[in-house]
Amino acid sequence: MNTLEKITKNIESFSKSERKVAEVILASPQTAIHSSIATLAKLADVSEPTVNRFCRRLDTKGFPDFKLHLAQSLANGTPYVNRHVEEDDGPESYTAKIFESSMACLDSARNTLDPQAVNRCVDLLTQAKKLSFFGLGASSAVAHDAMNKFFRFNVPVLCFDDVVMMRMSCINSTEGDVVVLISHTGRTKALVEIAQLARQNDAIVIGLTAKDSPLARECSMVLSMEVPEDTDVYLPMASRLAQMVLIDVLATGFILRRGSKFRENLRKVKEGIKNSRFDNPHL
Repeated sequence: MNTLEKITKNIESFSKSERKVAEVILASPQTAIHSSIATLAKLADVSEPTVNRFCRRLDTKGFPDFKLHLAQSLANGTPYVNRHVEEDDGPESYTAKIFESSMACLDSARNTLDPQAVNRCVDLLTQAKKLSFFGLGASSAVAHDAMNKFFRFNVPVLCFDDVVMMRMSCINSTEGDVVVLISHTGRTKALVEIAQLARQNDAIVIGLTAKDSPLARECSMVLSMEVPEDTDVYLPMASRLAQMVLIDVLATGFILRRGSKFRENLRKVKEGIKNSRFDNPHL
């Protein structure tokens, strides 16, 4: 039972003040996710301790933990679709629900990403002799997106979504190479083996994956985010978006670290492909 279902089921057992909090949350879960405890207390016309007490009634550790669970409940809906999509939902309804749950998941991911870990990964990426991005399934699209961005940075870049090619690439790795493995769950056996093989051949392995996962344990460095999505049951949606945004974060860090001269080179690359497009009549 997710958090919204718990609130609905137990609303009659709450105190008068707690029920006010419940009604505000049920009326607009998105507002609750993006609110501070002070803001939510004001909306419900109760005290902040009442909000904290309400959160603990729902088996959470406090308001921040409650918001994470609330985001998870928005992300988890009808199997293979998304948050509370019903059989009779029309395009307006299911479009709104998917956008809302995606934004909630991205907000949760941002709040759990360690900026210092991002900085250390940018250090490794900018010092790499060669970059490799590997992903399987939904994560393969993220790996290809990473190659598309880092290919412009005048550093050798590889991208594979085939395990045999990954293995051969890792066998040919040397000191100074960086291999980035992308997996939301971190439980894909083939990628764990790839991480082991890459490290055996002196490559640095960065995992964009779940902390404390089997893959994370085999990586030199891990970037993890809390994305409220159960990929064992639901079609991966928000997890893929969060991974792509994280690639954008790393690419931006890479550009800023390289300085103004490097940014001028990027401008030249952009100019070089300008003739491949039709002119924009609105500019």
